[in-house]
Amino acid sequence: MPLALYDTWSRTVRPFTSIHAGVVGMYCCGPTVYDYAHIGNLRTYVFEDVLRRALIRNGYEVRHVVNITDVGHLTSDADEGEDKMERGSRRAGESAWAIAQRYTEAFFADWRALHLLEPTVWCRATDHITEQIGFIGELERAGYVYRTSDGLYFDTSKQEDYGFLARLDRAGLQAGKRVAVGNKKNMTDFALWKFSAAGIKRQMEWDSPWGRGFPGWHIECSAMSAKYLGNWFDLHCGGEDHIAVHHSNEIAQTQAAHGTRLANFWMHGHFLTLDANAKMSKSNGDFIRLQTLQNNGIDALAYRYLCLTAHYRSKLHFSWASLDAAQTALNRLRQLYSAGPDGGRIDPDFAARFDAEVNDDLNLPRALAVLWELVKSPLPPANVRATLDSFDLVLGLGLSDWKPVAFEIPEDISKLLKEREQARAEREWSKADDIRDTLNARGWRVEDSKEGQRLIGITTDTTDIGNE
Repeated sequence: MPLALYDTWSRTVRPFTSIHAGVVGMYCCGPTVYDYAHIGNLRTYVFEDVLRRALIRNGYEVRHVVNITDVGHLTSDADEGEDKMERGSRRAGESAWAIAQRYTEAFFADWRALHLLEPTVWCRATDHITEQIGFIGELERAGYVYRTSDGLYFDTSKQEDYGFLARLDRAGLQAGKRVAVGNKKNMTDFALWKFSAAGIKRQMEWDSPWGRGFPGWHIECSAMSAKYLGNWFDLHCGGEDHIAVHHSNEIAQTQAAHGTRLANFWMHGHFLTLDANAKMSKSNGDFIRLQTLQNNGIDALAYRYLCLTAHYRSKLHFSWASLDAAQTALNRLRQLYSAGPDGGRIDPDFAARFDAEVNDDLNLPRALAVLWELVKSPLPPANVRATLDSFDLVLGLGLSDWKPVAFEIPEDISKLLKEREQARAEREWSKADDIRDTLNARGWRVEDSKEGQRLIGITTDTTDIGNE
């Protein structure tokens, strides 16, 4: 089955063919490094990594570009408030440059822990000020720029199809007055260059033909994607929260300057939620870091596995129970993989079924179902292992890197395990749960399966203890 992907621009799943034969240009919006990434952010990067792996599996060479926003992202999508980097600097009591470096390094650590493929290019906004100023100059010469007391703005009224990506109701926005206009001509106009306020020394500011200041958030992605991929490339990705503002504005800028909508396909990952109605948000102070999971004895790749259990275009509800289930499934998969000898052959039937699900707009839940059929099948273990190796090129779970670690169970821990097994046998569930909590407090997790209890050390791997 040929690769087909959902395009937000057309709102359809359509066959994917690269603009240039055999090569794909792919730009993904990266983090704003004023704080740590939360696991909701990271879900989007897992989706994009799977997309890249699927493209490679389909024979493409992928030029993958990811930006780092370290200036210009204001606290309001209406171009109000202060730069998030300046706010983060004040909160941390460090320079904006220092926190940008610290949170960028933390993001890279998360990236590696999740087995995300390294991009072809990492590009920081502060390293591309010249390109952004040049792009604004092109927009000015095309007649799309006007000046206010606080900066240069893009005039969206000059584009009849502005906001098409989001199917934006511009008339409704004007009538409802949902966004303050301020000095802007139109509610949907957005900042290209913000002037430094008089009497206030910013940490991140530059000279420009229009005055000293800093770029708006949206111009960086248009400028940097054009530099590394050209003005018309294959795929532009991000979270669904980028559709209405950030990506709509990127398209507007590139249409005005170069006559394209920037990318042939626009793809968006959906939110991770903590409850039925709310997305995970830094601004609400309710976000969970990947490190939080690891501190609670969860493997980072268990979170990756959890992300694979829901389609990237559907909401994924986070709970500790679902994460524990993902950890259990990953542990089981690792053990089944490691039990198989080398030298097997990829099963063509299972491989074809797996590829068909992946190529159907990255339907990873159904691809995982094929995987579990495979491991339960009567195929020779060596062939199961070889086929899993093939699947893992897309799944990115690092099965071949995992090695079972034997460790000695302390006598007091072994005693608690026996007491818990006895409590379970006698259906004293409350007592069994209390013992589980005691073990967890001492750095050990217990998983229950039909084979018995499985003990997991916080800093170790798994070991089976049967019905001991």
